Amino acid sequence: MHPDTRYARNGDAHVAYQVVGEGPIDLVVIDQWFSNMEAQWEFPPLARFLERLAAFSRVIVFDKRGTGISDPIALDGHLLEEWMDDLQAVLDDVGSERTALLCGIGAAYMMLLFAATYPERTTAIVGVDPCARISWAPDYPLGYPLDRLLLDLETLRSSWGAGGGTMTFLAPNLLQDPVLSASFGRYERQSASPGAAVAMLRMMYESDVRHVLPAIQVPTLVLQKSKAARIPPAHGRYVAEHIAGAKYLEVPGSENYMWAGDQNLILAEIQEFLTGVRPAPEPDRVLATVLFTDIVGSTQRAAEVGDARWRQLLAAHDAAVRKEIDAHRGQEIKTVGDGFLATFDGPARAIRCARAIRDAARQLGLELRAGLHTGEVELMDHDVGGIAVHIGARVAATATSGEILVSSTVKDLVVGSGIAFEDRGSHSLKGVPGEWRLFVVLPEGA
Repeated sequence: MHPDTRYARNGDAHVAYQVVGEGPIDLVVIDQWFSNMEAQWEFPPLARFLERLAAFSRVIVFDKRGTGISDPIALDGHLLEEWMDDLQAVLDDVGSERTALLCGIGAAYMMLLFAATYPERTTAIVGVDPCARISWAPDYPLGYPLDRLLLDLETLRSSWGAGGGTMTFLAPNLLQDPVLSASFGRYERQSASPGAAVAMLRMMYESDVRHVLPAIQVPTLVLQKSKAARIPPAHGRYVAEHIAGAKYLEVPGSENYMWAGDQNLILAEIQEFLTGVRPAPEPDRVLATVLFTDIVGSTQRAAEVGDARWRQLLAAHDAAVRKEIDAHRGQEIKTVGDGFLATFDGPARAIRCARAIRDAARQLGLELRAGLHTGEVELMDHDVGGIAVHIGARVAATATSGEILVSSTVKDLVVGSGIAFEDRGSHSLKGVPGEWRLFVVLPEGA
């Protein structure tokens, strides 16, 4: 469930915000200069990042005026000052007297300025790939020539929300994932218009907050991606060197988004800095429900429609499967032939996801079969292993066209969920000892 969206008043203006989690510390999180309170939960990497932060803090997120679902703002005004006023209005509305600040590259100017101006309201600041200036100056040779930055704005204007947008500059490697880049494109479109994006970025390109760095007196952590695409480490080092007592730490990665790359490492550093407690390492083995899907008769179907049409169908199928996995809080592990392997933290969600995937495939003229099993799985980098995975694969192989087949373990775990089954008897699963009782999932409402 998405958190409630509320509005704080800044004079006559309305500022949208949300509060997530009930941790002992308040933490304002701003990844970029653009955002949309409602749409951020439809972009899985950012949603997961915020949920993890909310595990140890009370996370406060808001749409600065001119972005998302907050009121518009005059783009020729003093945006940084007005955005700081927006933040104060939100903090007052949620009853937060002091808060930590977590910012990405696109919000660093405002956060650094806020920490220096309102130390009594700031407990700490964490910047991920922050910079205090991005354009070149005689005393700042690290920056980019302004004329080049202005040319980049025209590229951004034409690609905003589609064709790359900010990913073109901040994380070009992520463009290789068409599903992720398309999802982020929707998020950009829902956050700001192309004209607003260009105007706000021009303001940032022409801004300079270096002079406020020595005035920052709160604990500061600078996390810098070691191979950052747009903001190289020299910018982050400059910020840390000019804030008294600041801690500087480089982490692996090339993406200038705080949610991209190794989330576990970045979140562990943030949590330890803010709370003094480093989270326990992720377990090597966890209980999970594995879901295998497979297109039935794919070879024959490809021959019927031809190579070009088949590639289109496969792309639409893959997009639909990924959409449902995300919607049901699953984790895509990998593709297996013409199907998918995904894991879930709840068997009922996994079954409902399998139903949704099957229905979406039928709308494309494709028939699927699916198999599910719940057991202990071994985490191996970006893959999973163990006997539970092997059983899930064998259950799926036993299913017929259109069937969702589950082990008795899954059936027993969803008692009371309203999901109905039909007994398919005992089966020998290749490579698995013993007999296994299998059940087919009946249509919803049966």
